[in-house]
Amino acid sequence: MERRNFIKTSAVVAAAATATASVTASETQGNPPAQKEIYEWKVYHFKNGGAKTKVETFYKQALIPYLNKKGVKVGAFGEYSLTEPPVIYFLIVYPSMAEYQAIKKDMWKDLDFVAAGKGYFETTAELGTFTRYETYLMEAFDGIPKLKVPAKERTMFELRTYESNNEEAAQRKIKMFNSEEMGIFEKVGLKCVFFGEILAGPQMPALIYMLGFTDMAERTALWKKFGESPEWNTLKAKPEFANTVSVVNKIFLLPLDYSQI
Repeated sequence: MERRNFIKTSAVVAAAATATASVTASETQGNPPAQKEIYEWKVYHFKNGGAKTKVETFYKQALIPYLNKKGVKVGAFGEYSLTEPPVIYFLIVYPSMAEYQAIKKDMWKDLDFVAAGKGYFETTAELGTFTRYETYLMEAFDGIPKLKVPAKERTMFELRTYESNNEEAAQRKIKMFNSEEMGIFEKVGLKCVFFGEILAGPQMPALIYMLGFTDMAERTALWKKFGESPEWNTLKAKPEFANTVSVVNKIFLLPLDYSQI
């Protein structure tokens, strides 16, 4: 048993070393990796619909205009089912970590933003609006370093969170996506919007990705096609990708009328 585990571990380490060598060789040949976007995924929980309206007004009148001035787009989503109390999801797309940090610092120096948000700040400081919000900070995958804006007809989204039992397993799952799994998605017609490694958030180690669909029927058909794909069945059987995911969480979302994604 110990010898078998040693061989399996050695294979994983060797594969990781090969991937690292490949990246290093690419950089030395004058092909630096593409700059990867940073994603902020925010989940707001509310006690009632009136509180939800206050937060949406703040986003539409203050935060989104400020972020747009900085070249940052914001996606806004509600749940596919009529959840009560309501929940809102925001995806904020930053060009890089450096710009994320700079934009956060400049926000409170921007007089237009502060003025536009004044009513929200004054009202909510006393009365409150949301029970609290969750934030996930993510870095885009090498395979999709920038978000792919979905076609207009894709108006239903599936957000998946893959949790892993440890950090090494999470890295192997990310490698699995970058090396082959994303390509299989595209081949069978699954349209990727973004993939992000969670750098900080309530669920770690984990990754999040989003797919776009026209409706639930298309979603069901495409996942069936993926599950039956010979390439996928070959890939998932590889020992180096064993035990990479412990929990899969899925939610279905619809874009709100002011969403920019």
